[in-house]
Amino acid sequence: MEGAMVSASMGVIKSVLTKFATLLEKKYKLIKDVKKDIISLRDELSSMNALLTKLSDMEALDVQQKEWRDKVRELAYDTEDCIDIFMHKIGDGGAKAGIGNRLKEAKARYNIAGLIEELKSRAVEISDHCSRYKLDEGISGSSGHHAVAIDPRIQALYVEPANLMGVDEPRSKIIRWLMEEEMKQLKVISIVGFGGMGKTTLANQVYNKCKEHFDCTAFISVSQNPDLIKVLINLLSELGYHVSHFD
Repeated sequence: MEGAMVSASMGVIKSVLTKFATLLEKKYKLIKDVKKDIISLRDELSSMNALLTKLSDMEALDVQQKEWRDKVRELAYDTEDCIDIFMHKIGDGGAKAGIGNRLKEAKARYNIAGLIEELKSRAVEISDHCSRYKLDEGISGSSGHHAVAIDPRIQALYVEPANLMGVDEPRSKIIRWLMEEEMKQLKVISIVGFGGMGKTTLANQVYNKCKEHFDCTAFISVSQNPDLIKVLINLLSELGYHVSHFD
């Protein structure tokens, strides 16, 4: 069971590392300082993944190792959410014309700068926690944190929608479910799978194809332990309301 939990955390990190590669492409036009923070965060997560690889071979983890593993997993989920939301807001990298779209893209770039800085600080804190309590001691073959190479097959797990293989059938099925008459009532459709399988990409494609048929739409990413106030603010923002806080 412990090995499965660690492996799941590793799967999320590998997905995030692949998305970092996409995010650093020139078309997203990130400012220099943000790129530095992204590279720093990517390297921290890569080193954490190296230790998780070693933890996955252990039959049982102690309390501190479990706590560290959970913190790493939450960091990976929150980082993935941050990247997904940014890519969704920027779309094809700024091809849309109009002052309104340019202002939205500028705001998205400003927002990701603050979020990445916050995530990087969390990553450093988690890394310091590992060193402080020497969590890697006693693990067979451990010699500290070393970045590991990313399996090239992982690149296929998060790709541009046009190149995502095998998505047509599930996309059509979900769209059909959403457009059926009985779906007029409030419903929840779950897309389930391991991290990095393309769930967010699939959900985004469904959203883009269906949103014209609904009066109100929003694409919101939620972590496992969400800040509900932020979720509601993001939801209202997607619906066209400008809210920075709740009284």
